[in-house]
Amino acid sequence: MSKQWFESEEFWINYAPVMFDETRWAEAPAVAQAVLDMHTASSKKTGSCEKLSVLDAGCGMGRISVELALLGADVTGVDIIEAELEAAREIAADEEVNIEFLNADLRSFKSEKKFDLALNLYTSFGYCDTEAEDVQILKHIYDSLKPGGTFILECTSRESAIKFWTPGETFERGGKTVTTEFHVVGDWEGLSSRWMLTDPVTKAVTDHVFTQRLYSAPELKKILLETGYKKVEIYGGYDQRSYNENLSTMLLLCHK
Repeated sequence: MSKQWFESEEFWINYAPVMFDETRWAEAPAVAQAVLDMHTASSKKTGSCEKLSVLDAGCGMGRISVELALLGADVTGVDIIEAELEAAREIAADEEVNIEFLNADLRSFKSEKKFDLALNLYTSFGYCDTEAEDVQILKHIYDSLKPGGTFILECTSRESAIKFWTPGETFERGGKTVTTEFHVVGDWEGLSSRWMLTDPVTKAVTDHVFTQRLYSAPELKKILLETGYKKVEIYGGYDQRSYNENLSTMLLLCHK
């Protein structure tokens, strides 16, 4: 597998404060509770998530991992960037929760431990060079689940990209002036995103372009069913709203 931009420590050091700003951290408790509620409802279980084993695939700095651990779950977080994991370990220690954080590439990650619930949240899917690598990630997550386990996937879909389309904007975030530019790749097969960060003091500019492969909800549902899931439900938000013109994101709830 070729080395890709999302494996760069330097990229995440520069861009993580912008992509995971105070708003994203503030929403983490509600997101953690929402995915827990989705899992318990789908598995027809009640009560707390104590002893619930959770795989946070692409955990980053542990935004959701820590919140789930605070709710009593047994959490394992996996990410390709060691610097992100070091920050996650510090946050977990500050919150006095015990989480296993593993440095691994989801394209090759395999786990002997099996989980009740697996997560891949906040549009972290679809950046590999090939669709085959995307599918490989989904298969590895499927294999990590116990029979009857659930997988919750959130990502930018073709429908949500069209609904929230903008050619770009400029705003202040994370102590930087952020300028974005977006372009459609092919026949809405992907979305090219350019993020330019300007330091207000030094005027230094950090510039990066990346492309996300866009799947429609039915396309991704078909892939997940072919992976082996017995049932895949599509929602338009963490409140489990219908996936229609009122969507806020795309969530797929997959039942093994």
